[in-house]
Amino acid sequence: MLDAADGHPDIHWPSGFSPDHADSFCQAQAVVHAPPTTAFALLTDVARWPAWVPGMTELRAGPLARTFEAEFHGHRFEIFVGEHVPPRRLGWLGVGAGVQLYQAWLLTAVEGGTHVVIENVVRGPGVNSLKASSPDWGQHLNSLWLAQLGRLSESAPDADA
Repeated sequence: MLDAADGHPDIHWPSGFSPDHADSFCQAQAVVHAPPTTAFALLTDVARWPAWVPGMTELRAGPLARTFEAEFHGHRFEIFVGEHVPPRRLGWLGVGAGVQLYQAWLLTAVEGGTHVVIENVVRGPGVNSLKASSPDWGQHLNSLWLAQLGRLSESAPDADA
């Protein structure tokens, strides 16, 4: 299991959501063979998430800009965007199902594409049941997000830009 020392030093965490305050912390990273603008555009097009985010079945716009509700693995989450710095940084807080999750993304241009880092800090009583039923659930979920993001980014019309 990862601990706070395993976190990427360039990830920005909101107060109370750093890896050292987590009940669960995980990270995944990969190179996506497309420019950061392409990957960032896909991540921020939340209306399309149900088509490619594993476990996402429904999305509804919220009452404020950069808020929305998501149905994820049968549970309703309210999501609030905490950091939005195109095309480099993105972070959001999800609250629901007995957990509070902050998911942070860091996108860095590299030769041949974009180095993408995703980290999750999860807190709350629901974390223990997740860890008991599937100890690697967070790592698995992050890997699926990255695989799908890579697939879509690399097939986007501007992927070779």
